[in-house]
Amino acid sequence: MAVILSNTLVAPGIFKMTVAFTGDVKPGQFFMLRAWDKDPLLSRPISVHNYEPGQLTFLYQVVGKGTEILSRLQADDEVTIQGPYGNGFPEITGDLCVVGGGIGTAPLYYLVRHYQEQNPTGNCRVYLGFRDIAYGADAFAALADEVVLDIGGIITHKLTVLPGETVVTCGPEIMMAAVASAVPAENTVYVSLEAHMACGIGACLGCTCETRSGNKKVCKDGPVFVREEVFNV
Repeated sequence: MAVILSNTLVAPGIFKMTVAFTGDVKPGQFFMLRAWDKDPLLSRPISVHNYEPGQLTFLYQVVGKGTEILSRLQADDEVTIQGPYGNGFPEITGDLCVVGGGIGTAPLYYLVRHYQEQNPTGNCRVYLGFRDIAYGADAFAALADEVVLDIGGIITHKLTVLPGETVVTCGPEIMMAAVASAVPAENTVYVSLEAHMACGIGACLGCTCETRSGNKKVCKDGPVFVREEVFNV
């Protein structure tokens, strides 16, 4: 059980929850959250938005009964969290280009913050696409060397990748597929997949995805994959 420090509305249907937590957490990992007994049956996989010693933050969208229950929780309430799960993003030492869409921007903030801390002379550019409200964009702007926004359009139409940049993307599958196709073969691209998950540890096989090296589990083998594994490029 984790004590909730805050749980605030940041945009219509979008909440930011911070809980008390101490442990090792990598950018790109996720936790399984629940604040109910039997209904709904499954916990909800929520990616790590940020982590600082003693505080773990999730940015999530209300899309069903489980996340609607989470959105009603208040400071000093308790929530069950299990994790961190997943392999997360690899350590990136060269220049970084991040492409996020909608709630897919959630795990990218911790990645950018961690990257800047580990690579103070590195260059980080961020592309963010939203349907209507650019929630969280100011936080990225405080860290990155450049932030490009698109609201109501297609962020990949604005994407320019520089030689030597490592690209990381998370968002709608159609957006990530477009990124995977648009980025030159010489650049490494990592994609963070979303999937319905029941256990988070690879036991139930509920989040199996097809890859070039056979079926893999998004929760255990991912959620981060190199683009060639999961997209035809």
